[in-house]
Amino acid sequence: MDEIVAEFVKRTILKIPMAEMTTILKAWDFLSENQLQTINFRKRKESLVHDLVMLCEEKHASVNDAALLDIIYTQFHQHQKIWDVFQMTKEPGEDIDLFDMKQFKSSFKKILQRALKNVSVTFRDTEENAVWIRIAWGTQYKKPNQYKPTYVVYYSQTPYVFISSSRLRSSIPLLGQALTVASKHHRIVKMDFRSRYLDSLKAIVFKQYNQTFETHNASTPLQERNLELDINMDSRIIHENIIEKDRVQRVTQEIFGAYPQPRLEFAQYKLETKFKSDLNRGILAERKEPLRCLVKFSSPNLLEALKSLAPAGIADAPLSPLLTCIPQKRMNYFKIKDK
Repeated sequence: MDEIVAEFVKRTILKIPMAEMTTILKAWDFLSENQLQTINFRKRKESLVHDLVMLCEEKHASVNDAALLDIIYTQFHQHQKIWDVFQMTKEPGEDIDLFDMKQFKSSFKKILQRALKNVSVTFRDTEENAVWIRIAWGTQYKKPNQYKPTYVVYYSQTPYVFISSSRLRSSIPLLGQALTVASKHHRIVKMDFRSRYLDSLKAIVFKQYNQTFETHNASTPLQERNLELDINMDSRIIHENIIEKDRVQRVTQEIFGAYPQPRLEFAQYKLETKFKSDLNRGILAERKEPLRCLVKFSSPNLLEALKSLAPAGIADAPLSPLLTCIPQKRMNYFKIKDK
């Protein structure tokens, strides 16, 4: 194991929290159980990392081995990346081919390596027929930069791909070409849909809403905060209030369902409209450029927050379709223009 690989292994292990160290190393499955038992995991982290790197040197760890460890770390910490959703399509009438994961990997890697001399590609299969791909990009004259990789998550026999946001935008066309050819699709487009929470993006794209999602450590939900007001409520309006509350709860459940919402952090709306007036005068009336406005809704869990608005009395029910259509349209970037 040369110095470059040793440094790569060291920096990857240093990222791992001590509480997850054993779990991630076992998932890596590079060091044997007997080797791990020789390590004192109660040591200071710097000393522990040194011992682990020494074991990796004894086993002659390669760049690919270190990259696999980095993939596993990223799988445990998916929320540290921002994930974009891409959709692939076939030609109209094109037959659906049988998918071969081995062939997909081989084709994907060959396409990148033919186009770019210095590129490092590592795969890790996971459950649900998914493959994680880690690409470290180089140039014709520089070795791959292992510390600024792109991560791709592809679910076989589906048209959807999840790609970590990268500053290396110039690599996206080549990456898209490799994905479409290897998966036997014709075209790939970026959807207006992104989040830090990969599981939530996947659930919305594949319409798997009725499951439990990671939730933030919020205080009392908005619906419960309003219950305190009921104690001193005038008895003459209780009946009417109950009817309205039942209506709001029913409408909210019809729109959002009774299950926890997928976790998204924001939705962004861009409005472009021309000034319209019956009076043919004024500065705005002569303006040829459209008026532009950007509105962004942010929350640790936006869909749950939207779901809570009407029951809390903060908004009327039902909410605007522009807010409730996010899961159905599979997007959280909207452009609103004049018809």
